[in-house]
Amino acid sequence: MKISVLGSTGSIGCSTVSVVEFARSNGNHTVEIDALVAGRDVRKLAEQAIRANAKLAVVRDDSQYENLKAALSGSGIEVAAGEAAVLEASSRPVDKTMAAISGTAGLLPTLAAIDAGNTILLANKETMVCAGPMVKRRAQSKGVNIIPVDSEHNAIFQVLEKESPIESMTLTASGGPFRTATLAELETATVEKALAHPNWSMGAKNSLDSAPLMNKGLELIEAAYLFDLSEDKIDVLVHPQSIIHAMVAYEDGSVLAQLGMPDMRTPIAYALGFPSRLKTEVKRLKLSEIARLDFEEPDNKRFPALELARLACRHGALGTSVFNAANERAGEAFLARKCRFNDISDLVRFALEKSLDKANNEMPRSVENVEDVLGVTQLVRNWIDERL
Repeated sequence: MKISVLGSTGSIGCSTVSVVEFARSNGNHTVEIDALVAGRDVRKLAEQAIRANAKLAVVRDDSQYENLKAALSGSGIEVAAGEAAVLEASSRPVDKTMAAISGTAGLLPTLAAIDAGNTILLANKETMVCAGPMVKRRAQSKGVNIIPVDSEHNAIFQVLEKESPIESMTLTASGGPFRTATLAELETATVEKALAHPNWSMGAKNSLDSAPLMNKGLELIEAAYLFDLSEDKIDVLVHPQSIIHAMVAYEDGSVLAQLGMPDMRTPIAYALGFPSRLKTEVKRLKLSEIARLDFEEPDNKRFPALELARLACRHGALGTSVFNAANERAGEAFLARKCRFNDISDLVRFALEKSLDKANNEMPRSVENVEDVLGVTQLVRNWIDERL
């Protein structure tokens, strides 16, 4: 099986390379890496390419081309750089593409991989949030399967009985670093504290999104699109231990759940191996050591992101595209210390309300294609910048 990894130097990308290396070290040589694509971390990209014996290494930042070329000199690994090179690498025919480029930047490479006919291992939730209906139509027209990698959606994928009527789905949330914080404490939350996730090891964007439960809003939207379910049938429970990743309730009263240690190598291995399973070195779950599993309802007053995500869902692709763009830009502003932590949700609310105002002639009334998505994204980013 030949795979490409888009976003190889990020958290998911690094874990993917790790899973492949472990599989090969244990005698499973059926998985090989064709192309690795990264943003600008040339050192890590070159190390990965050499260890994985990749055929191609691409850095999106074209100013890093000579550095990458020098780092891989004599290795026989092909080198390229720039946005066009990223799309070319994404278009290479392989069995599976790990789509792990963070944010809206992952949309076009994911679509390129779909057009190539590659099975998509979707770790980039923003692609589905900003363009879910379009992405699914494109995949269906090409006969391409999408296997979710996000731990919650991968869990649902594992326990989903497609022929059985579903009553509801439940996504779990750790609660992030501010699960027990007061409103007053959230007002003064720092970047450092917001990035300190208690359970998961993730990149800056996903770590930040977890702090105001914005990630769970994104995941709610992603689940609605992936599994063709209305938002009112998708519940969210705070589960501090992060052992149960998701549950599906059926009409006979049964509830199926997927459990495992909070380690992204498990869903990555499942997606890579599907329909079989790959062995991993993930720590095994022992419930006797965990001792207890706690659950609580999310506090929408302290964390309004979930209600905002539901509002976006009810307004279809336009609403969810606006939600994604506003959260992305507001998060960037917080990381740059241009706004407060609570401003993230306030800015998302502002963008949603402005976009859904029928008197607003700036915003298109629907999102049908890539140009619409990118246009809405830029417009919303401009609104946020003007508001800051």
